[in-house]
Amino acid sequence: MARPGQDSNAAAESRLSLLRELGEQAVLETIFRRGPITRPEIAIATELSKPTVSAAVSRLEQGGLIRATGRRTGQRGRNPIAYMVSKQVGFVVGGDIGGSNLRVAAADLFGEPICDLKQPTTKAGGRALGMQLLEMVTEVIDSAGTVHGRPLALGISTPGIIDQSTGRVTSLAYNVAPEGGFDPIEVIRDRLDIPVLVENNVNLAAVGEKWFGLARGVSTMVFILLGVGIGMGIVIDDEVVRGAHGAAGEIGYLPLSVDPFDPRHRLHGGLEDEIGAAGIVTAYNDGRAAEDPELSAVHQVFELASEGNAAARSVVDHVAARLGTAIATVCAILDPELVVLGGGIGSSPLLLSPVRGAAASLVPITARIETSLLGDRAALRGAIAVALHTARASLLSAGAAQTVRTQASRVQQRRP
Repeated sequence: MARPGQDSNAAAESRLSLLRELGEQAVLETIFRRGPITRPEIAIATELSKPTVSAAVSRLEQGGLIRATGRRTGQRGRNPIAYMVSKQVGFVVGGDIGGSNLRVAAADLFGEPICDLKQPTTKAGGRALGMQLLEMVTEVIDSAGTVHGRPLALGISTPGIIDQSTGRVTSLAYNVAPEGGFDPIEVIRDRLDIPVLVENNVNLAAVGEKWFGLARGVSTMVFILLGVGIGMGIVIDDEVVRGAHGAAGEIGYLPLSVDPFDPRHRLHGGLEDEIGAAGIVTAYNDGRAAEDPELSAVHQVFELASEGNAAARSVVDHVAARLGTAIATVCAILDPELVVLGGGIGSSPLLLSPVRGAAASLVPITARIETSLLGDRAALRGAIAVALHTARASLLSAGAAQTVRTQASRVQQRRP
């Protein structure tokens, strides 16, 4: 039978444990964001007392989550020790499934690259693609693990609409699978004992730009990818917007073509059919002069345009006008602060100025329009970003759980 006051002592210990847990989380998050950082700097950033910070730092260091990096020089009095998250805690992996190439990369818990691979995407079907992805992920994990410990999470970028409950691509991934749907983690699901997060590639390009590119500090923005096709990732109030069916941002279906009711636009959309890669090549070949060469690749059209070819220049101007019209439509509905252009076509320097002009001529309030800093790695960096988010949350939870277990053990030991 419990003694009088024993229950109240246990309750007090529980409250103290919770306060320690919250303090530990705040300290670890601060070290993640700002490390190397000293205890006094942590106390200022978290508004916790110096004794609380010192105790939390000691527990985190004993648990192997952080490490001392040396003393901070150039300050009055005793030089304080700076801390950062330990490299041996683990790392994350990101994969980007493209119609042409498959990329896999590892990054440490600060998002710094460790190693990466790139291979042509297999055309042998969804299961073969899953096997290729598994082999590349395994190779990257083996390479990164020699120095950085264990993998903590895997993020996968893929075209198409994603069922968030299963990770399956339900439709619209036509440049990867002819039927438009496949399961990118079918062969991975039982092979890797880590969280696997699957997200649309353009959504992840937007996330990548927010974490590592132009959109840092921007809460409402869109990323428009124009290449083989066209799509848009939407971030509002720092949250990715997917829509009721996961199809938010599929601007390829905007009815901005010459004949929006043409039945051929049903599959890919009128805008994509007109200013996607295939549409651009077709438009050039149909409008070229007799002395102009026939082309088979979209980059050739842009190269000719940059050299002053009239037919190619006319096609590029048309692409810019259509893209500017799409952006004006987006601005009228979402009012983003920033529009980032990416993809093999969207990142062309020939487009930026005329796109800005077209959008500004259509709506009174437009967003800032820029070209992606991350280039063709935007979606891969976004995959790494979502893996980092999950890995950091896991480490914080693990650290908090360890604190709770320690405090519970102490309470138990004090009971007669």
